[in-house]
Amino acid sequence: MHDRSLFVLFFVSFFIPSICAQEADSVSYPSMKISGTLKNKFEYASETGMSRFSVRNSRIGASGNINSFSGYKAQVELSNEGRFEVLDLSGSLKPVDGLSLTLGQTSVPIFNQYIVSPSEMMFANRAFIGKYFLSTRDLGFRADYEFKIGSVPSSFELGIYNGNTINDPVWRDRLSYGARLAVGSMKGFRSTIKYYDYQNEDIHYLFYGADLRYEARNWKLETEIMKRDSRVEAESDMLSYYFQGAYFIPLTKSRFFDRLVPAARWDAIDKNPDNKGFDVNRLTVGLGFAFEQKNISSILRLDYEWYFIENELDILNKYPEMDSDKFTVELVFTF
Repeated sequence: MHDRSLFVLFFVSFFIPSICAQEADSVSYPSMKISGTLKNKFEYASETGMSRFSVRNSRIGASGNINSFSGYKAQVELSNEGRFEVLDLSGSLKPVDGLSLTLGQTSVPIFNQYIVSPSEMMFANRAFIGKYFLSTRDLGFRADYEFKIGSVPSSFELGIYNGNTINDPVWRDRLSYGARLAVGSMKGFRSTIKYYDYQNEDIHYLFYGADLRYEARNWKLETEIMKRDSRVEAESDMLSYYFQGAYFIPLTKSRFFDRLVPAARWDAIDKNPDNKGFDVNRLTVGLGFAFEQKNISSILRLDYEWYFIENELDILNKYPEMDSDKFTVELVFTF
């Protein structure tokens, strides 16, 4: 039996019964929360006339607390465009209130979850920042501290990593490190600044950026800029930003959906700082049909992307459809 089949069998036989136990006594230790995302889509590239169906993501994971001062997280990707991947494998200690120390395969303190996580993204395809800059996870150590500046909730993250990739525990004479400061909450204003020094045997990048977002009861706006400075001559610098927003319209008489979500995004990416303007700009507009129940949510998205290309980029030329204008239908289930 293949490794993937063994994992699915293990999940069904062990994790699923734990959901019932969790419902019965959610405050006891150890605790477990099961989560997952299924993301299926159809794409049509108007410039080449090509189309395809794909299962973009099928994530499933478990997280919880062993006791009042320790926890764990495990998450796998059953099919990332056909590939099986282990995403999160970490344990955490919470020695004092507000402080969490995490060791294992975990996230790096540079990306916003609502840009890179399939369950939280506003569009079918990630912004350039979330897709082409760096892997969202690595093997290492991260410290998270939550505090308040006056009455404003804030947090500080500091991480040290191998600086290679997930699922590859290589030996290093130089580790990568990064930090992020966030001020505000996901409701209302929130802003972060971040820095990451990423290096291995072949490359050395310095990443730094900032973002600002505001979320009200039925709308939100988000913007971010990130720069990658290369410390080796073989690689170029990179600069990208995005501005996006969405409006949530309740649907009280619909049989199938409970809200309508129109959204728009403008993002750009540049790898030639000597040229004026950005190499590639993109406009994405979308319309989502969403519903939420107690333990599951879903959204059916209809997106269209327009690419405005000043200079062709190698990262967008792996196949002709990458930078083609395209129409996407996406169905996402999250539990």
